[in-house]
Amino acid sequence: MAAPVFAPVTPSPAVPAGTAAPRYAPALSALTVLFFSFGFITCLNDILIPYLKAIFQLSYAQANLINLCFFGAYFVMGIPAGKVVSRLGYKGGMLMGFVVAAAGCFLFYPAADSHSYPLFLGALFVLATGVVLLQVAGNPYVAVLGPPESAPARLTLTQAFNSLGTTVAPLLGAYLILSHLPDLDAARAAEAIDVRAVQVPYLCIGGVLIFISLLLAFLKLPVIIHTPDPTDDGSRRAWNYRHLVLGMVGIFAYVGAEVAIGSHIVSYLGLPDVLNMAPKLAGDKVAFYWGGAMVGRFAGAYLLNKINPGRLLAFTSIGAIVLVAISACTTGEVAMWSLLAVGLMNSIMFATIFTLAVAGLGRHTEEASGLLNVAIVGGAVIPPLFGLMADASSLRLALALPVLCYAYIVWYGLRGHVRRAV
Repeated sequence: MAAPVFAPVTPSPAVPAGTAAPRYAPALSALTVLFFSFGFITCLNDILIPYLKAIFQLSYAQANLINLCFFGAYFVMGIPAGKVVSRLGYKGGMLMGFVVAAAGCFLFYPAADSHSYPLFLGALFVLATGVVLLQVAGNPYVAVLGPPESAPARLTLTQAFNSLGTTVAPLLGAYLILSHLPDLDAARAAEAIDVRAVQVPYLCIGGVLIFISLLLAFLKLPVIIHTPDPTDDGSRRAWNYRHLVLGMVGIFAYVGAEVAIGSHIVSYLGLPDVLNMAPKLAGDKVAFYWGGAMVGRFAGAYLLNKINPGRLLAFTSIGAIVLVAISACTTGEVAMWSLLAVGLMNSIMFATIFTLAVAGLGRHTEEASGLLNVAIVGGAVIPPLFGLMADASSLRLALALPVLCYAYIVWYGLRGHVRRAV
């Protein structure tokens, strides 16, 4: 039996999951806005961390509570979000996600007024909870909104607009927020640091999210009805499917490896035996890492219609391993560009792992999406382990950890995604 679905303002035709229909094009177009939005919001953390670190004179460990709060929301709220989407349907889940995310943005105003770092963290957790709802509803909706064989290509294309958001956010955020710290020491001495510089940007983001939710409320989206699985006697749960459980490990490994590398590129390029690059210049190079993911996702949307998704996933994972190994064993620009090129290899991984993991789950799709989003907590677990390895040895040797993550993804692409109930 299909999960209850949210009733649109104007009734939309119900269609079985995986059915091809021309009317899906407007829905997919609308979803690109959703993916751009939470990509933009997520990447603003890279601007928020140095700003709040400077404002509150935090240690690196204290400043990284921002990432812990944000990615921790996936762990805490992933399963509840899946239940919400099961009850309200994909559209209802997305509407609630926009509203909750907007509420989190609006909470930045009192947090700034009170000059309270804990309130900032609380506001960020609320914002992240909204993003979790958007992810839990949006990702599987794209996956089932059309033929199953093209699901990885569709999700990769929408993920490309997510990458566009991650590319634009640091540029705009640096202009609107970090420009308020031209001379930190002088500002501190004069007690002139304006913590409220984050208020206007986040109020604007919250307003835009509310506006998008209003448009979405009146947009006619196809209501998806999952075709019953004749082998499902009603006693199974999402975690009884082997390829989903293994896919959760794949998402954990992918997000952990991507964040671990991305978070340490500046430090890596500053090593004397790499390029001894100044932090500002090295920071500019990080754009190539995330930009490569965006380019790769646009290309992947085409390639995934031509090449078996599992094999392409394995190929890109092997490419990531080779590039990381080259970087670890070389110096200078070769070491730099080989590591930055890993972003290109990362491009299709999330969408492909996700769609392979939810393939054939029918009525369990919403619950499965919640579980997969819990696995995004890899972004809060693997980077600290990477840091511990770097402290104990070196950044070069710590690169072995992402290599292990990519090795697992190679196996999942070749064998692990084969559907079998457990």
